[in-house]
Amino acid sequence: MSDLWGLFLMAAFVDNMPLTLFLGLCTFLALSKRTEAALGLGVAMTGVLAVTVPLNHLIHKALLAPGAWAWAGMPELDLTYLSLIAFIGVIAASVQLLEMVIDRYFPAVHAAFGVFLPLLTVQCAILGGSLFMVERNYDLAESAVFGLGSGVGFAVAVAMLGAIRTRLAYADLPAGLRGLGIAFVLAGLMSLGFASFSQMAAAQ
Repeated sequence: MSDLWGLFLMAAFVDNMPLTLFLGLCTFLALSKRTEAALGLGVAMTGVLAVTVPLNHLIHKALLAPGAWAWAGMPELDLTYLSLIAFIGVIAASVQLLEMVIDRYFPAVHAAFGVFLPLLTVQCAILGGSLFMVERNYDLAESAVFGLGSGVGFAVAVAMLGAIRTRLAYADLPAGLRGLGIAFVLAGLMSLGFASFSQMAAAQ
């Protein structure tokens, strides 16, 4: 249990998708203008990552990995070259299902997402979660914890940035820093803060 908790903390803070690995910065910056939209994005990312990473683990181990078809008399069959297509298909189906649920029960949140919700299908942070899972050879429990931790880490980071940008909307910023300018500066400062977690982990 302690190993899974450590993996969760590592995924959320040490390997934070937008601030440490710099994945998913497009929606991270675009939907952090308001706290409500940022929280909605964080919840959506957490849900999609928590579902797709363990599901893609099952697909990889049962169908794509070398030796997965040994039960059918084809132990030499290796379908890992289909991983990207399979993973993206699972992610697309999950995002489509999530969009239908949000549109049905949370229309205000759906309106706030706009075009960015369907774009979660090609969100590099979501695909990155599944690719990291394969590269690091996680088992099913570790894949589920890693996916959940990655989503929670993304949610924490985007909620923090959204809260700061909401407060700065009333600040008298220089013209060159308004909008995305100050967002990049804030993201860089937050990234430095999250980088300290990796130093703390390395010192353990």
